[in-house]
Amino acid sequence: MAPKTVVRTVYRLPRTTPTREAMLDALDADLLDSFGATVHLPEALGVPAVYITCGMEQSEAPWCASMARTTGIAVTEHVRRTAALLLLTLDGTVYAIGCDQGYRLVPDHLKDKRFGLSFAIRQMDPEMIRGAVSRSLGQARTDISLVPGGAPVPLLGIRDHSRVVGSLGGFLDDVPLTHSRYKRGKAVSAHGGCGLRIALGIEPRDLLSDLRTITRICREDSPHPELEFIDHIAPVDDPVVLAALEADLDERLGRPADGQISVAVPTEHHAAFTEATTYLTRINSTEAYGSDAFDLDYVLGRARLAPPGGRLAALRAGKVTLARERLAGPADTLAVTSALTWLETVLTIDSRRFFLTDGAWYEAGVAYVEECRAAVAGLFSPTPAISLPAWHKGESEYLYNNRVADDRPGWLCLDTETVANPLRPRDQLEICDLLMPDGTLVLVKRAGGSGPLSHLFGQARVAVEVLQESGETAARFRAKVQRLSGGKRLLPEGFTPRRVILAMLLKGRETLTPETVFGFSQITIAQTAKALRARGVTVEVIGIAEASVIPVSQEGEMALLR
Repeated sequence: MAPKTVVRTVYRLPRTTPTREAMLDALDADLLDSFGATVHLPEALGVPAVYITCGMEQSEAPWCASMARTTGIAVTEHVRRTAALLLLTLDGTVYAIGCDQGYRLVPDHLKDKRFGLSFAIRQMDPEMIRGAVSRSLGQARTDISLVPGGAPVPLLGIRDHSRVVGSLGGFLDDVPLTHSRYKRGKAVSAHGGCGLRIALGIEPRDLLSDLRTITRICREDSPHPELEFIDHIAPVDDPVVLAALEADLDERLGRPADGQISVAVPTEHHAAFTEATTYLTRINSTEAYGSDAFDLDYVLGRARLAPPGGRLAALRAGKVTLARERLAGPADTLAVTSALTWLETVLTIDSRRFFLTDGAWYEAGVAYVEECRAAVAGLFSPTPAISLPAWHKGESEYLYNNRVADDRPGWLCLDTETVANPLRPRDQLEICDLLMPDGTLVLVKRAGGSGPLSHLFGQARVAVEVLQESGETAARFRAKVQRLSGGKRLLPEGFTPRRVILAMLLKGRETLTPETVFGFSQITIAQTAKALRARGVTVEVIGIAEASVIPVSQEGEMALLR
């Protein structure tokens, strides 16, 4: 049976006029000529479309001559790569679909940089992310996380107010695409960044239907709550701010290099970067400059030669070609990029900080408050995992925790029970106040300010880290649990917690909500939860009510403790 779908990468070209003539004019004619491309005008799709095909051939692979000198054996092998690109207009928008090397025929500046990512954050299962590429603002660093079997978002470490996520790969929720109609019950995977790599219908009617569905999802659906944070850091789009940033950068490019501009690999081309051995850079020149790596000094030097007001434009139009061999032909080219996409820098305008990365400007700090608030709100479940009894007025933390454990079968009170600090054995660490039957650590605190809560959050983080990183400490903790439970609780070898519950009573606050948590504590609890999620540990916050009456049965115990 002939397949109904095939995996392709589709791009959206929002700035291209939806006519055949405009689509052709938008492409690089010199590049097409160098590849010997053939232009076709298909009618089968029923929409304006342009189909370009070409074969890139070399009579002798670049390695033949050097290996003949090394081995004394002359061998000639030819190289042939193919490329195909389908441009089509649908409902007033132009889309590009590449086959093999066809993606190289689409100039980067035409692409909607967040098209594939926009689809991914709306349809990808946040518990089954297979890969992510992200950038840390101001650090000129690209981080790549790969988990072939899929993993929850927190384990990838990409949820950060200063991190720009460039692409996501993973499994999709149920999407009404052609693949889903014919492959019922089978997981659908996709990778979304600038482009969207996904199984698309082969027949014209199916392909157009899939593109319309993808576009509708990007336009109408809301991002998944667990992936919404990716949209919080979006490129600056205010034309006034952009004009000011570009004017400042153009002026900076005219000054001698001072270390304020650094190099970062373009997000789309990290695979080509790992394979490339030659860089051919051409900026305001007919000749390309060859180097073994991206040469920042050369690029900045060429920019300084451009007239004021034209330096940034020269870098944006400048080309950096990544290739396998210095004497590379078309078949050995890995990627062709804009020189500007390799640069990172920071500019400040009226106390606002902006970062240039991947050729786009981002503002730092605008998502910080929103991200913290969202992180704190996410720790309060509408259906809490547990509920704890009211805390009697004047009751000590020790008495309260023992009362909770006595009333719940299988719970163990570990308040004031410590294990040796692996860094300094004479110091002791308290792992938790209560241990639930499923291994959840419960930490309890009554606080009138941020100080005690900071201690609580620090304790939670340290407890998880030492149990995961110090086998000796984990063994001592298991032994203590076994002894204190009279042998009834036997934690498994290699035990580490999978959940931490922070139970808090805030003095002067009737109920505990994300809004009533002390301001400084909102920041520290968000940071703690992020750090623990990155270790595979979920965090939940619950409130404890305060009772105003001391039970008669406890008055004698309290008097003894005083």
